[in-house]
Amino acid sequence: MKKLVFLTGAGISAESGISTFRDSDGLWEKYPVEQVASIEGYYRDPALVIDFYNKRREQLLTTVPNEAHKLVAALDEHFDTTVVTQNVDDLHERAGSKHIIHLHGELMKATSSANPNDPRCIVSLTPDKLNIEIGDKAKDGSQLRPFIVWFGEAVPKMEEAAKAAMEADIFVIIGTSLNVYPAAGLVSYVPRDAQLYLIDPKPVKVPYGLDIHTIQKGATEGMRELMEILLAQQ
Repeated sequence: MKKLVFLTGAGISAESGISTFRDSDGLWEKYPVEQVASIEGYYRDPALVIDFYNKRREQLLTTVPNEAHKLVAALDEHFDTTVVTQNVDDLHERAGSKHIIHLHGELMKATSSANPNDPRCIVSLTPDKLNIEIGDKAKDGSQLRPFIVWFGEAVPKMEEAAKAAMEADIFVIIGTSLNVYPAAGLVSYVPRDAQLYLIDPKPVKVPYGLDIHTIQKGATEGMRELMEILLAQQ
């Protein structure tokens, strides 16, 4: 069975109504990145950052996976599929994808401020205990914080994602600007003989020398077209 690897970004979840950071009406227009998405911002004002992600979590509960998420999951039946996502939502999980690597953390989890990647300190949040409050403690006694990889922090799942990219027969990029590193660098790990696809309604600057089949459509329309292409090759 061929190995199919997706790299997904905010564009795939935007169709579910989740605000993106980078678009003109995105979250960064309202909140400077250094304020809510950097480790320095968290140290400066943990209450503001915790509240920001509490609101994102409340929004997430009102959204559902869109057709693009479901089509990605449907390809599990035909390929050995891995989803590498820059998104912190759980829409891929809810759509039915089984093997997901979250590069930038998971919104529905909380962790230790002192040791954010210690698995003993990572807890799942539920609809009846959705918010993190100042004073909530992790197992190591430190303040609970969102389980998010912020700017200024290492990306612990990068090695796992790079390994998946290196094994890909087909590599598909959906809804990401390829501006955020190290995630954008994953294409450099893809084997030369692998098929490369890019789905995005806007022009995306791709690394020089890569032979990428571009589908300039939104995530759902693009995934419909990709499904036809890939299943015709079966």
